[in-house]
Amino acid sequence: MTTTTLAVLVPLLPFLGAAAGLLLGRTVPGFVRPLAVLPTVAAAVLAVLVAARQGGGRPIDAATQLTPTGSVPVDLALHLDGFAVLVAVLVGLVATCVQIYSTAYLKDDVRYPSYAALVSLFTSAMLLVVYSGDLMVLLVGWEIMGICSYFLVGHYWETPEARAASLKAFLVTKLGDVPFLIGLFALAADTGTFRITGILAAVTNGGLDHPTLIALLLLAGVAGKSAQFPLHTWLPDAMAGPTPVSALIHAATMVAAGIYFVARLLPVFAASGAALVVLAVMAAVTMIGSGLAALAQDDIKRVLAYSTIGQLGYMSGALAVGDRGAAVFHLLSHGAFKAVLFLAAGVVIHAAGTNSLAAMSRMGGLAKRIPDAYWTMTVALLALAAIPPFAGFFSKEAVLVAAEHTAFGDRDVAPAAAGWTILVAGLAAAVLTAAYATRLWLLAFRGRGPEAPDHGRQPAAMTSVLWVLAVPTIAFGLTTGVLTDWFDGHGLTPSLTTAVLSTGVGLVGGLVTYGAWRHTTALADRPPVGAVAAHPDAEPALVEAEAMASHTAAYGTIADAQDPSDPGRLLLGPLHRHAVTGFHLDAVYTALFVRPVGAAARLVRFLDREVVDTYVHGSGGIARGLGTLIRRAQTGNVQTYLGALLAGTLVLAIAAVVFANVYAGA
Repeated sequence: MTTTTLAVLVPLLPFLGAAAGLLLGRTVPGFVRPLAVLPTVAAAVLAVLVAARQGGGRPIDAATQLTPTGSVPVDLALHLDGFAVLVAVLVGLVATCVQIYSTAYLKDDVRYPSYAALVSLFTSAMLLVVYSGDLMVLLVGWEIMGICSYFLVGHYWETPEARAASLKAFLVTKLGDVPFLIGLFALAADTGTFRITGILAAVTNGGLDHPTLIALLLLAGVAGKSAQFPLHTWLPDAMAGPTPVSALIHAATMVAAGIYFVARLLPVFAASGAALVVLAVMAAVTMIGSGLAALAQDDIKRVLAYSTIGQLGYMSGALAVGDRGAAVFHLLSHGAFKAVLFLAAGVVIHAAGTNSLAAMSRMGGLAKRIPDAYWTMTVALLALAAIPPFAGFFSKEAVLVAAEHTAFGDRDVAPAAAGWTILVAGLAAAVLTAAYATRLWLLAFRGRGPEAPDHGRQPAAMTSVLWVLAVPTIAFGLTTGVLTDWFDGHGLTPSLTTAVLSTGVGLVGGLVTYGAWRHTTALADRPPVGAVAAHPDAEPALVEAEAMASHTAAYGTIADAQDPSDPGRLLLGPLHRHAVTGFHLDAVYTALFVRPVGAAARLVRFLDREVVDTYVHGSGGIARGLGTLIRRAQTGNVQTYLGALLAGTLVLAIAAVVFANVYAGA
């Protein structure tokens, strides 16, 4: 079987699994779990085979015309380079782990068949984006992911948080997709093709007439899909969905799609220095703002959500300085350890009966209850904080080294201003990342108080995948010398200067947070207002749904808890109340967009009902009145009709005589 055939099967198998799951889910429920897991496993295995055959060598291209358009053709095309095949392996691995994990996490969920089918479709769409060699086909996968995220985030649709979060995710990403689509058409108009290879060739030959405009339009869609400032606000709220969905979105699919798209078309963006500076500023604001917000969150999943936004900022920063190898390297590394963090968080929420870090900090022995989640989450948090020798250290260092080279003029792909922006912001974000990672670990696993409820051993389907994903979390960074061919032959080894700086500031951030925690521990005897705990015997998905609902009921918001023992409050000081709300961006958007649009909608409704409908009802009333008058004349008496006929004839005769005399006199 050829490599091209194998590559076609990779996105096709999960799609067929999704279709079969939807068709057979209710009639033959025993087939649902095999149809969810086996096609995804097969796709992951085939993705590994494709990566091995491609071997980091020359890209493999294959295409057939999908449909004649009369102008720019649309091709069903594959483009398999080193980046594509490695990202496909990540998607297959994480999706497989999520499907296996979900078989236990949503064990008794009545909507599991549709959930599993949507996860498979989500996976298929991302694989289509990864392998596609034509932008229109890529757009199909891009939009399918958007609709899948809407349904999956809203899985617990009974809760207002899930309904609002799914709608917000859909609308905010669509807000970015509108200029994104315009940018795609503008790019095709300039280059004469939707094929990625053709576009890159045209850019190399100077065939791009409007590089800045096109790059900025495309960046709008990337900001929405990859949750970059200012279109990042949907991602923390999307934590209202099931934890496995969060792992899939954050680690391997939707938010990675925007970064991957820019990496694929980096020469298009590099053709405009202004666009790269805009991307650098966007990445810097995203990194620092999300780090501050993560330090203030009480919901364990919202901490990880803001963490994802910040790490995506690092990837955007690498692209802003023109190094797609560093960006994709961090995408792969982050995908491994972030999947561990979210899946382990699901185990923690199930064991603790709450998603509140304030409540967990009042529980003792949680780490002993869930040793698998404790150890794997510890490793993943070390990788997140970029502590050597874990994967996050090497990939984050690759980003900082790229920024350093650009800042000092060793590389001229991007302006030096972009390099300095990313270097300074990246080091500042390293402090914040270590701080919120340390805070999460201390509050979740070093709590003091009554012992956490004993659920017995967690299901093997939930714990085994944690160790599978822990392997690349630990070892992937050590492959930098082996995978050079897959990354354009570009070295990704750390430099001494940035390694010492970033590790040093990270250790400072962790130690300062530990000191703040020791200082505030004395206040932990004071319980937080309305500490929550769900029923300990419920299945994991139900525990999570109850925890979210009770957290909002107890604290008034999913993000915060009035906990005086939280070290984040001490570290942030007066900034805490702003950081916990995401610096009020939702309020700003409500004032600037939601309320004006709502007012306009109410005005249109008023005009429609009170003005337009008045004319419609008035014309109908006139016709109805005339009908009433005419109906009264219809008595059914023949003598009356004859009398009326004669009277009418007489009137007409008299009128004729009168008019004749008038005209004769004139």
